[in-house]
Amino acid sequence: MGLLKNILERLDDNVLKAVVKWLWPQYKRPRFGYMKNYQVLQRYFISQKILRINGKVPWPTDFRSRIVGCENITKGICSDPGDNPGIYINATGGLKLGNNVNIGQNTTITTTNHYKYDHRKTSHTKGVTIGDNVWIGANVSIVAGTNIGDNVTIGAGCFISGEIPSNQTVILKAENLNIIPKTKAYEWDCTQDELG
Repeated sequence: MGLLKNILERLDDNVLKAVVKWLWPQYKRPRFGYMKNYQVLQRYFISQKILRINGKVPWPTDFRSRIVGCENITKGICSDPGDNPGIYINATGGLKLGNNVNIGQNTTITTTNHYKYDHRKTSHTKGVTIGDNVWIGANVSIVAGTNIGDNVTIGAGCFISGEIPSNQTVILKAENLNIIPKTKAYEWDCTQDELG
């Protein structure tokens, strides 16, 4: 059994890794501690590459998510917007994601909005920037013009607009946001791991 496991791990780490890199050129994750390559293929290949749901997106995207304007997204490593179910991203106004950005289920990120005096036009406020080591909980809404710093955790259900400084925890409390400074630095530097 140990020999078979060794052969399967080598197959996954060499052959299937090459297939995943070819299919999704912007998919950059550590070799260990995340999904195996066969799991990435199993979860995303049919819906994205055969059925063409989010077919233009160059990283794995869940079939229940919708990414508009993926060509306007710049992202770091360990950031795959849309890999969880139910995420909606309209990136036509520009979306910048740092390293190690995790987006929870049913989150909405809109980088443009309608002009309030003529809904046929877009407003002047455009773009969203999200720093490194950011965790965005489920059911969060992030609107155009938002800048989120590094090492930020956003709790489920928050509405985010404007500036969130680095090293903060944002939670929903009594109908408004309560921003809490973090007490220590982020512990893992994803740029130090060997990428697959």
